[in-house]
Amino acid sequence: MLSGSIGFDDSSDDAPLALCADIEGLFADLPPRPRERFTLVGCTPAGALAHLLDRLPAEALGTDRAWLGNISLTAPGAPPYRWGEDLCDVVVHARRPSTTMPGTVDVDLAGFVWLMDRTDAVVRPGDVDEFVLLGEDGVACGTCGDVTGVFREQATTPVLQVKLLGCRPEPALLAALEVSGQSSKANLRRRLISGEIHAVADDGSTAQLIGAAVSGTVNAAGPSRLGEGLLDVTVDLGTREPLPTGIPEILEHWRTGRPSRRNLWAGYDRELRHQWAGVALGHRLSAPDGQPGTTYDLDGRFVTDVEGFYCAIGEAINGPGGYFGWNLDALEDCLRGKFGARPPFHLAWHDSAVARDHLVAGYDRRRLGPAITFEYLLDMLREHRIEVDLR
Repeated sequence: MLSGSIGFDDSSDDAPLALCADIEGLFADLPPRPRERFTLVGCTPAGALAHLLDRLPAEALGTDRAWLGNISLTAPGAPPYRWGEDLCDVVVHARRPSTTMPGTVDVDLAGFVWLMDRTDAVVRPGDVDEFVLLGEDGVACGTCGDVTGVFREQATTPVLQVKLLGCRPEPALLAALEVSGQSSKANLRRRLISGEIHAVADDGSTAQLIGAAVSGTVNAAGPSRLGEGLLDVTVDLGTREPLPTGIPEILEHWRTGRPSRRNLWAGYDRELRHQWAGVALGHRLSAPDGQPGTTYDLDGRFVTDVEGFYCAIGEAINGPGGYFGWNLDALEDCLRGKFGARPPFHLAWHDSAVARDHLVAGYDRRRLGPAITFEYLLDMLREHRIEVDLR
């Protein structure tokens, strides 16, 4: 089911738009995001960057020995919330005397700009004529007069169109289809669609598919082979990455009710474990918290990553397919109550050695940041008056 808005009128932002059998193009597995190249132009290194450049010979640059981690670009004297861009998993590749700013160096880096979506624009601030480099600890590691490779326009979406298959449009979408062949500015605005996607179970109940949306311009429609009176509607997309192709299989576990047993997520990789917890969030049932002091059993056999922990604690608290957070902020919210358990309570963590061996300190290249460790999770639980029994 698709709900949202059409055009820029006064209609509700969550009005029903269509019921569809499927959405072609919504799911696609993209290749890994390629590493990007940056140059700090007119750089005066300090701190960790200066130390790395001073101790490494030129032939070590570009190797794992020249790994710098995460750094931030900000303006001199500016508070972090005013403006800043994070460069993640950074490796120093080269340095040379700057040809534009005598007495400084140009430093070549490779890594990733932190983005919510790989299509996101990165806007250059108009009033900044020098950049300050900060390490993860907030300590300055230099300045530079300019930086290349960071700022960019909004990129084209990897998937240009989606098709709403076997679609039964609601009036708002029908109105957009009536002007689909007309290209005037007013009619283009009337064809703009922004809709959230909800999975529909066999019993007719719906649950939002977190992170899934159709946002773009209604293009055309034609009769669908899926049934008389149904349409296949094509939408030219704006900017958004598709979701992984493994999600429909995950959704099948909720199609006829809740998942039938625990650990059905255990065979998935980290990305799909994350998506499993997101689907669990969308299907979360409102139920009173268990009584304080209740003991919950966490099956730790498959907690080989932090995503597995979120899946496992969700099922420990709320049964198969249960939700109890899918990132640290969400876990923090759950630990305050109203998500199935209210502190203080007991958590019996079975086979905890699996997590102890896998959730270790280091750099997490999926999250592009420091790894969430077993000890960190234990401290977080105990701070919220959760008595953890490691078994």
